[in-house]
Amino acid sequence: MKNEEKREKTWKHLYTRSTKLARARQLGIEYPRIPDAQLARKTGSEAGGRKNILFVCSKNQWRSPTAEAIWRSHPDLNVRSGGTSPNARHHVSEDDIRWADVICVMEEKHKARLKAEYTRVLDFKAIHVLDIPDEYRYMDAELVEQLKQCVPSILMIE
Repeated sequence: MKNEEKREKTWKHLYTRSTKLARARQLGIEYPRIPDAQLARKTGSEAGGRKNILFVCSKNQWRSPTAEAIWRSHPDLNVRSGGTSPNARHHVSEDDIRWADVICVMEEKHKARLKAEYTRVLDFKAIHVLDIPDEYRYMDAELVEQLKQCVPSILMIE
């Protein structure tokens, strides 16, 4: 009798869980919910290691790839870039945000878009707005100069 009860409870648990998973997928909700304590835990670089920096612009075409190219060879940094637009070369993903210790966005609208799409994941992330308008091409000399001036003070690097 006891084994039958246990089997039935296990079956009900599995059925309920699979139903919840299916419904969560249908609604686009993360299930099971990740506890806030786990989100707060450092998911990027370990203490004393290299900082993980994510550069974000709209289409990941000119500004953020330029920033990635400039800072890629820095010994204290791991860098990635992404875009907020659905047709970006590399659309920023939840994995990118979890990976990053610091997120540098080119404009205030990029910060707003990230917060709208990844609210909970961004609760414990530093986001810095670089205020670099969308008027430069890839590796434009003026863009490179602006990035070299503003990024080191934000990241506290030389």
